[in-house]
Amino acid sequence: MAHVHGKEIMKDMYKAAEPLGKQMAKGSLVAATVPTGGKLMSKAVNHPIVVFGLGIVTGVLIYKYRKEIISSATKAVDAGKDFVLQQKENLEDIVAETKEES
Repeated sequence: MAHVHGKEIMKDMYKAAEPLGKQMAKGSLVAATVPTGGKLMSKAVNHPIVVFGLGIVTGVLIYKYRKEIISSATKAVDAGKDFVLQQKENLEDIVAETKEES
């Protein structure tokens, strides 16, 4: 009978290493892209036509996705309000417990 435990362990190790390899590839890609993008943007800012074009593209995208932007901003504000109310209730509970102990 063949001993297969080692092969199974190696297969599991390769499966576990795949996401790590993908993350490393993404990290190296980002590390290479960020300085290049920074240089490109610094050169683009010196040309007024490019800045104007970027403004137009940004405006069009904001107009196109305005409903999604508004709904996500509303969700964020509601989540912030809920968080503040929850913290207020927690603080009131702590104060009430402190008064009961004294």
